[in-house]
Amino acid sequence: MTLSHSAHARFESLGLTLPTVGKPAGLYKPCLIVGPHAYLSGHLPMQADGTLIKGRIGQELDADAGKAAARQVGLTILATLIDSLGSLDRISHVVKLLGLVNCTPDFEKHPYVINGCSELFAEVWGPDQGVGVRSALGAGSLPAGVAVEIEAIFALA
Repeated sequence: MTLSHSAHARFESLGLTLPTVGKPAGLYKPCLIVGPHAYLSGHLPMQADGTLIKGRIGQELDADAGKAAARQVGLTILATLIDSLGSLDRISHVVKLLGLVNCTPDFEKHPYVINGCSELFAEVWGPDQGVGVRSALGAGSLPAGVAVEIEAIFALA
């Protein structure tokens, strides 16, 4: 993969399938552009068939399944960005991710799980622009029983 290609072209070269962008489940905007930034509300691991990846890491799911769920959240975020901006090329870099992991109290590999999303963004925007600051936290529950929820801030090009 040459990093000279656009982010949108790199994404397309990965051959990944984006989920359909759904309507908000509450009173919020999935993406809000303010100045030079795009702020994305918490996104869930929506699959291409419209189902969510559910379960608690350390109970029904292991860390690798959680990481796969976080990657799927990343795809859901990309779908919202494309829907809102028209192209991933409108993003200059990832600024911040906040990842919440639905897990058992003894689970300690939150960063490993959220790497599923971070690694996807590094593939799309490259290791410099695709990696920003990040927090990875455990949660006792998440909406609809999903495994992972991630919100993000992006700098616009």
